[in-house]
Amino acid sequence: MKIAVGSDHAGFELKKFVLSWLERHGYDFEDMGPYSADSVDYPDYGHKVGVAVAKGTFDQGILMCGTGIGISIAANKVRGIRAANVCNPDYAALARQHNNANVLAFGARFNDEESVDKILESWFASEFEGGRHQRRIDKIEPCC
Repeated sequence: MKIAVGSDHAGFELKKFVLSWLERHGYDFEDMGPYSADSVDYPDYGHKVGVAVAKGTFDQGILMCGTGIGISIAANKVRGIRAANVCNPDYAALARQHNNANVLAFGARFNDEESVDKILESWFASEFEGGRHQRRIDKIEPCC
């Protein structure tokens, strides 16, 4: 599994933890920026990760900004992306199981390394359940 990772400046420090976590757990990943804590625009990185996942270059994406809201909205503008802004391990599991989310987003201002560790464990341990959930996923695909 190959993972695309991005953030904005608010998520930069926590992104370092995420990259380390992925490495420790044997995931293939790419840091898609930014590469410093200098101020940047979150839509640039939400879009970059979203496009990389939508094109199939990466299997999943992980994004973080201050709240996780803006960067997940930006990623969700890419056709085929289902980015879920999660706040705890249960949300992460359900985003995968019920929504087949392919991009995980969270807020760096509201999560510490311990909570992100649990979120990542839950995300990667969960799989899409299909069935009735697929019917619902089909209904949220872009129509225009």
